[in-house]
Amino acid sequence: MVKTILKDAEDRMHKATEVVRQELAKIRTGKATTALLDGVKVEYYGSAMALNHIANVSVMDVHTLGVQPYDKGASEPIHKAIQTANLGLNPIKDGDIIRVPIPTLNEERRRELVKLTKKFGEDGKVAIRNIRRDTIEHLKKAEKEEHFSEDERKRGETEIQKATDKGIKDIDALLTLKEKEIMEV
Repeated sequence: MVKTILKDAEDRMHKATEVVRQELAKIRTGKATTALLDGVKVEYYGSAMALNHIANVSVMDVHTLGVQPYDKGASEPIHKAIQTANLGLNPIKDGDIIRVPIPTLNEERRRELVKLTKKFGEDGKVAIRNIRRDTIEHLKKAEKEEHFSEDERKRGETEIQKATDKGIKDIDALLTLKEKEIMEV
C-alpha cells in the first residue's frame, strides 16, 4: 500500500518536472531550436494541424530554422502561420524551404526571459510540494484506516521527502541551464 502511494506520487512529481522542461523549451533564447515552432498550428485544408505534421522542421544553423513542407501547397499557409503565431519571427520563403531566422535578444529581453523561467520553475516546485502534502495526508488517512503501521507511514514520509528534494533539485538544474543559455550572447 505504501509503495503504491509513493510510486503514484513519484510519477506525478516526474510529470510536474516534465511540464517545466516543456515550458522552458518553448522559451526563445536567440538560438535556433525546433521546439520554438512546436506550438504552431497551420490552417490546412480546413483544419488546424500541428506544423510538424505537415512539414519537416530542422535547425539549419545556430540562428536559422528550416521548414520544408511535405506538400508544396502547404507552403503559403505555413508561412502565414509562423508569422501570426506571435513568436516575433519573420519567415522567408526560399524555394521549397521556408527559412526562419531567429533574432538575437537584447539585454532587457534576456532579463525578462530569466524572470519567466524562474516563474515556470517556481510553479513546478509548488506543484511538487503540493504532491508531497497530498501524499502525506494520504499516508496518514491510510494509517488511520489501519492499512499499515506508524513506522511504515514515517518511512513513507521520509521517502516522499527524498522524492520531493530530488524533484526540486531537478527543476533547479533545468532553470540554471536555461538561464545560462538565455544570458549567453
